[in-house]
Amino acid sequence: MGNSVLVFAEVKDGRVKKVALEMLSEGKKMAEKLGGDLSAVLMGSGIESLAEQLGQYGADKVYVADNEVLKDYTCDAYAKVMADLIKANEPAIVLYGATILGKDLSPRVAARVETGLASDCTDIGLDDDGKFTATRPMFAGKAYVDLSFTDSKPNMASVRPNALPVSPPDESKKAEVVKVDVNISPDDIRTTVKEVMKTAGEKPDLTEAEVIVSGGRGMKGPENFKLIEDLADVLGATVGASRAAVDAGWRTVDDQVGQTGKVVSPNLYIACGISGAIQHLAGMSTSKYIVAVNKDSEAPIFQKADYGIVDDLLKVVPVLTEEIKKLKAEG
Repeated sequence: MGNSVLVFAEVKDGRVKKVALEMLSEGKKMAEKLGGDLSAVLMGSGIESLAEQLGQYGADKVYVADNEVLKDYTCDAYAKVMADLIKANEPAIVLYGATILGKDLSPRVAARVETGLASDCTDIGLDDDGKFTATRPMFAGKAYVDLSFTDSKPNMASVRPNALPVSPPDESKKAEVVKVDVNISPDDIRTTVKEVMKTAGEKPDLTEAEVIVSGGRGMKGPENFKLIEDLADVLGATVGASRAAVDAGWRTVDDQVGQTGKVVSPNLYIACGISGAIQHLAGMSTSKYIVAVNKDSEAPIFQKADYGIVDDLLKVVPVLTEEIKKLKAEG
């Protein structure tokens, strides 16, 4: 087994997802400490041009699996290509983003190469002895565990988006591009993607958003989410919702934050009218800063919040929006 680090660089809508750049930045430090190189894997159709960007963010080598059969994600095809690459190159560490795709792909690959997986991590690194370590939440975020691996290789982990910093790109750096032969027969694929339906809007996906404004049962109705949307527009944020708001039909399930929705780690999370049930906290407690607006001073959300406003959100949110507009206008 070698001493290199391999990053799965997820592509969506023709772009490399930000979480891949985060892992490349951290992976570069680990590869240097191990005395190996940093590689990345690109999969899809018509994606070879993205290899240049991965080189600028630290990749010494980029494996490009560019084939029509990989245009849409299927677990069978992607897992086979990834497992074959790992077996052929024997990296010491393999990293994935803990996105919807990454959470589906990484355990399948781990099973194929017969190794362990630390999933949904909030931090990764090497200890003083060069051993790979990871930190991940347990029991709905009530506890965190620091773990390391046994002698099984490669060490494999998936990392939450926004958990790691991104180093500035070096535009002078270029990666070696290695084209991968995609040997997949129809018998290897048991599912077919018939249609991909996209929701409207250009805001970042919740899992990658740096600022999120969420509304809960305290919004009192779907019409009041316009206040949340206005605040989000001023902040360049993405709108989220609690399960109570989604179950009431006020927002779609795509907006749901929590243990049964999407797990997020933005720089700023503004919770409006959300009481803070443990299932919701499990999905956003790793946010760097949390602001809560709720008229109930005993709401559990205030135990997690860095800043809290005890008042009616229907009065507070419009004032926040206007004050932020003024600050931005003043430069």
